[in-house]
Amino acid sequence: MKRVLTIAGAAAQGSAGIQADLKTFQERDVYGMSVITATVANNSRTNQGIFIRDIEEIEAQFYAATEMVGVDAIKTGMLFSTKIIERVSSLLKELPVPNKVIDPVMIGKMGSQLLADDAIEVLKKQLIPQATVITPNRLEAEKLLGREIPSDLHALREAAKELYELKPQAVLLKGGNIDGQAVDIYYDGQTVEVFRMPLIDTIHTSGAGCTYAACLTAELAKNVPMKQAIQTSKQFVHAAIEHALSFGTGIGSVRHGAARQE
Repeated sequence: MKRVLTIAGAAAQGSAGIQADLKTFQERDVYGMSVITATVANNSRTNQGIFIRDIEEIEAQFYAATEMVGVDAIKTGMLFSTKIIERVSSLLKELPVPNKVIDPVMIGKMGSQLLADDAIEVLKKQLIPQATVITPNRLEAEKLLGREIPSDLHALREAAKELYELKPQAVLLKGGNIDGQAVDIYYDGQTVEVFRMPLIDTIHTSGAGCTYAACLTAELAKNVPMKQAIQTSKQFVHAAIEHALSFGTGIGSVRHGAARQE
């Protein structure tokens, strides 16, 4: 069984972050492990909703997973601070892992800021150049590029090419709604490919980005070719959104096991 490590924040509500990643890894038949960088716990009772883990704790989790089990692919999600990104970047350089999916998580579905403003440059300079593929959505891509990206196919293609200049091996830009379709752009320095699925009219999409990137990481760990892995992941997250769950108030969770039940 392939071994996959996620380095990300834990979402107390269960929809995103570490929770989404581990649920997705289980669905894709890989062995999931985690390094928790922070706990996100939005609620009405306390004044603080994000709790950052110490560097020593992050290191301990990383070495426990990689030394005791080993790893075939790594995904990063919420890293939050310059300090954490710098340390995670150095840890990843220690491992000869062929598949590193960098999901530059910045803003949560509930509006939480999941990446400090002063951390964007270190993310660009130290972590993204290690990526097999980066998976920003359009809003995250705008922050990485420092400009707006119009919501049209030509603009997305050009943005994907510009993101490639940050030196990942490839870019998967999640473009969102284009003429009633959920459109993503893939660019590997040579070819541009467009992936499309029908847009689902729902607000209940918490965890969609994490789930997409986690599925992609699992497929790459299993040595599935990149474009096939993207297509599988897009279908997987489409099913998860189509059968999303709504509990209580606010934005509901995607259903991570939906593809299995179709």
